[in-house]
Amino acid sequence: MVSWNQVTVVGVGLIGGSLGLALKERGLTRAVVGIGHRETSLAAARRAGAADRTTLDVAEGVRGSDLVVLATPVGLFRSLLEQAAPALEPGAVVIDVGSTKARVVAECEALMPDGRVFLGCHPIAGSEQRGVSFARADLFDGATCVVTPTDRTPEDVLSRVHAMWQAVGMTVRTVSPGEHDRLLAEVSHLPHVAASVLVAAISDAAETLVGPGWADTTRVASGDARLWRDILVSNTSEVARALAGAAGRLDAFRRALERGDAERVEALLAEAKARRDRLTQEKGPR
Repeated sequence: MVSWNQVTVVGVGLIGGSLGLALKERGLTRAVVGIGHRETSLAAARRAGAADRTTLDVAEGVRGSDLVVLATPVGLFRSLLEQAAPALEPGAVVIDVGSTKARVVAECEALMPDGRVFLGCHPIAGSEQRGVSFARADLFDGATCVVTPTDRTPEDVLSRVHAMWQAVGMTVRTVSPGEHDRLLAEVSHLPHVAASVLVAAISDAAETLVGPGWADTTRVASGDARLWRDILVSNTSEVARALAGAAGRLDAFRRALERGDAERVEALLAEAKARRDRLTQEKGPR
């Protein structure tokens, strides 16, 4: 069941490395080529089995591949694709695994040579950890991948990429790039900003009292700052809209507390509890 003759993964870290492992384990490609900017990380990718061979040269790395995966921070996509584009094989498909889509898709589609296709993808999997040492072939099992075609996306390419994500264990949802960014601002980007704010908001004196609840609530604040900077600034309007909505919710709590309105406080807490319980039951353990 070989779907791709050769796959090039640009950025063989947690997500890119896990995809390389998953594609190889499931027999979805004959070979995986890894591209990176440090030989030490590429050597780790080879040792982990996430790539069969590696290179520091982007153009060299994409030659001969019918699928190229951009798995670096989104802020690097444009530069990397400018280097890769002249060397892309006829019929090659380029996808990404970034957390924002509208700006990424517009820029990357514009850089594609004739006969090559870019398709935005976002596998919603992983953690705050980074690096190929944390990669695993089952990372995508039971998770969701959002695919964001445009009117320039051929149906056969969409079907082929859709099938690939399903084959590595994912449920696939197809939406527009703009709709993706609106929804992910609410469920991913806003929580990251909120976790960062919660960490910054505690006093020095309170640090000795942090416990498991605080650690659970703020876990994603340990994500890579540069990576998340790129995500947030590539989705500014939608993240700002989500923050405004969250600020309204916080203000509702503040007003209820200032009034001493215990019933309203309980109602706000109960509403959130019921929704979270429903969503976590529907999603199941990960």
